[in-house]
Amino acid sequence: MLELIDLDKRIPKSVYQQAFPELETQLGACQRAARAAGVPVVIVFEGWDAAGKGTLINRLTQALDPRGFKVHPISAPNEPQRLRPWMWRFWKALPAAGSFAIFDRSWYGRVLLERVEELTPKREWRQAYQDIDEFEQQLADAGTVIVKFWLHIGKQEQKRRFQQIRENPATAWKVGKEERKHHKQYEQWLAAVEEMLERTATAYAPWTVVEATQGRYARVKVFETILQAVESELARRQAAPKAEPKPMAVPADSPTRRQTLLDRVDLSLALERDEYEKQLKELQERLFHLEHDLYVARVPAVIVYEGSDAGGKGGNIKRLTRGLDPRGYEVVPVGPPTTQEKARHYLWRFWRDVPKAGHITIFDRSWYGRVLVERVEGFCTEDEWKRAYREINEFERQLVDFGTAFVKFWLHIDQEEQLRRFEARKQDPHKQWKITDEDWRNREKRGQYEVAVVDMLRRTSTTYAPWTILEANCKLYARIKALRTVAEVLENALKKA
Repeated sequence: MLELIDLDKRIPKSVYQQAFPELETQLGACQRAARAAGVPVVIVFEGWDAAGKGTLINRLTQALDPRGFKVHPISAPNEPQRLRPWMWRFWKALPAAGSFAIFDRSWYGRVLLERVEELTPKREWRQAYQDIDEFEQQLADAGTVIVKFWLHIGKQEQKRRFQQIRENPATAWKVGKEERKHHKQYEQWLAAVEEMLERTATAYAPWTVVEATQGRYARVKVFETILQAVESELARRQAAPKAEPKPMAVPADSPTRRQTLLDRVDLSLALERDEYEKQLKELQERLFHLEHDLYVARVPAVIVYEGSDAGGKGGNIKRLTRGLDPRGYEVVPVGPPTTQEKARHYLWRFWRDVPKAGHITIFDRSWYGRVLVERVEGFCTEDEWKRAYREINEFERQLVDFGTAFVKFWLHIDQEEQLRRFEARKQDPHKQWKITDEDWRNREKRGQYEVAVVDMLRRTSTTYAPWTILEANCKLYARIKALRTVAEVLENALKKA
């Protein structure tokens, strides 16, 4: 592919001087339009050493309002980054709606530098192609403009530039042992680059190969490409009918809906207090030791609690954490997204909280709000919550691929038990804060929520992250089942570590 690139392309100085100032003006206007429309823009610069990435990024930022962009220079991952899934640091760097994020190198280091230098096992860098495609598709589906540049120069041109850089005392430091090694490996790098371009050039995130022999030509092509990509998204948004979120309708009666998997849950299962106390003590001691084993083996764990209002999530979490060392776990209570969180992909805030290797994160509600409350209440569009099943499965698979032990609980109670608990909370001054008008409204929409829950369980219970339904009419039984399930999952994860 790259052998067909004409590296002799040039623009006369007179033509450049006439055209480039106008491009800079247009790009500034384009940035303002993107901000007004809430379009996030991700620009990736990859390319050969000495191909001119730094110079291009510098000229690009001169044309932009500095309040609306951030440049991310990407180097080898540091210790906190190595202790989390490899895409974690890139999710954290995503721009808010209306902002630009400019990456000087990027996630493609996984399939370039880490591949060529054999810093990552072959199985992992090959899997990275799928991770990258899923990442970019999720961003593009949510309206992010992704522009990716490969700055291409020939081997002899690279050698010439290295010599020029070394001759200048102010820049000689830029060409060291690593750069000289990469130059000798040019053909090996070329094979990796070609495969990268083939495997990750998609309709939603295409690559633009920039003939970078001449700086003038490269600058014009980069500016024109960004302008075209952003303006295309702005035009698409203006032309497309705006999909308005709407609350979920009451499900129609249907023979296939009259009995669901939730109806088969045996809510009569119970446990006596004496037996509960005995098992609770044993399980908490078991989990205390497992938590420390996880830390030594550097195995992360994610525990997700979802369930009916008044299903007992808080009490369940309290019994789980009571036996743990607080230095090794974190409980993340998930409420409505903040303004900052709404300005980014809905998974962004959950990626931020994934545990580092050897630690446990417990989510009190989670990303499943996308296909539950946001679906039922009409806080997102139908396309968005339908797409979320795939996105959630991809998210969880990437965590599991990193070695994360995964537990997901749905706490299920029947209508009569829920009403009894609501009334008890209303009468108890110490628990009145737990019952709100929203809880009563949700109860009135039990039919809609049940349809959403069944769909969620069916479409996101995977071999790598299955759901466990807790029969929660008896809180004691649900707590013991939860603790035992967590212990078994952690033990299995340690065996694989």
